[in-house]
Amino acid sequence: MMNAAYWLEWLNLLGRWVHLITGIAWIGASFYFVWLDNHLLPSKSPADIDKGVGGEVWSVHGGGFYHAQKYRVAPATLPEPLHWFKWEAYTTWLSGFFMLVLVYYLNADTYLIDPTVLALSPWQAIVIGLATMALGWLVYDALCRSPLGRDDRWLGLALLVIVTLAAWGLSHVFSGRGAFIHYGAMLGTLMVGNVFFVIIPGQRELIKAKLAGREVDPTPGLKAKQRSVHNTYFTLPVLFTMMSNHYAMVFNHAYNWLLLVLISVAGAAIRVYFVARHKGRASLFPLLSGIALLAGVAYATAPPPAPAPIATANPAAEFARVVSVVQARCASCHAAQPTQPGFAAAPKGVMLDTPARIAVQATPIYLQVQSRAMPLGNLTGMTEVERQLILDWHAARVHTQ
Repeated sequence: MMNAAYWLEWLNLLGRWVHLITGIAWIGASFYFVWLDNHLLPSKSPADIDKGVGGEVWSVHGGGFYHAQKYRVAPATLPEPLHWFKWEAYTTWLSGFFMLVLVYYLNADTYLIDPTVLALSPWQAIVIGLATMALGWLVYDALCRSPLGRDDRWLGLALLVIVTLAAWGLSHVFSGRGAFIHYGAMLGTLMVGNVFFVIIPGQRELIKAKLAGREVDPTPGLKAKQRSVHNTYFTLPVLFTMMSNHYAMVFNHAYNWLLLVLISVAGAAIRVYFVARHKGRASLFPLLSGIALLAGVAYATAPPPAPAPIATANPAAEFARVVSVVQARCASCHAAQPTQPGFAAAPKGVMLDTPARIAVQATPIYLQVQSRAMPLGNLTGMTEVERQLILDWHAARVHTQ
């Protein structure tokens, strides 16, 4: 019978695949409707204007022409069928939560908890993670409904303060990976909360008013539009956190919370540029600011120059010591047949169970050890002396090349 680790790997694969597919569908629809809104032109047809058409756009795609129209409030008669866009958002969040449970909650000791940051039991870490998502939504929604929500500039500043506090707090509770993924999960929860609690109810209210023959109140639609705009600016930061667990130079940095906020601001600024560009009056300032922030983060996270290597009379013996450390501390996961519970195959296919394979992977080993990303959660107890041995060995290799 196949072991549990094998089936967990398959659940991981399928869960990520579903999350990616549904995320593409949600983001694609969101980006398209933002583009559509920003490209609408006044209708040239008096008949359409009399029907309440507020704008229209012509486009060509896939060998055909499309004519999209948006009503100022609603058409006189509701058409059938009327297409909704909601399940993309719900399925993305549900599949993302499934992956959060599968990777981070079922393996809290490995991926979520870092005793050098804060000693937590798995259940404590899980409760904090869940509370972060719930509290994030409650605070955000309260801000949007408060008088502050009537001024997008002040609301944006308040949200920046909130996400900064969240990034700082999470980085002082969880491992770098755990902090980043929960920051992204919090933003993703805000996005799906906007859809579930504001955008879709606003659309339902429009439909109910039309069916009841009442004058349509545009307020729910305007609130839904505001939350939809927020979602488009949250998107790039959320996407970054989804992939950030592969890049220890960011999540394991001493100021990882600040880097996370700066990258989020950079992503939002770049999105601001493209949204404005749709309207035909884009300033380059947001785009250049975002690029400059990313360049600054890349510079700040660059490893320091390697010190001059300590001369060794016997490089072969030094390499033998490195092999011994790597096989003791790394090969339990990175082997053709991993012995570490929970691993059915070597992560990323990287195997370090022979001297030849270790020599080939010298630079990746150095980067992972230098950034303290590996061993994962230091499960195998690599000492500082052993870590320094690997760093010195890599420095000597670079020096002699």
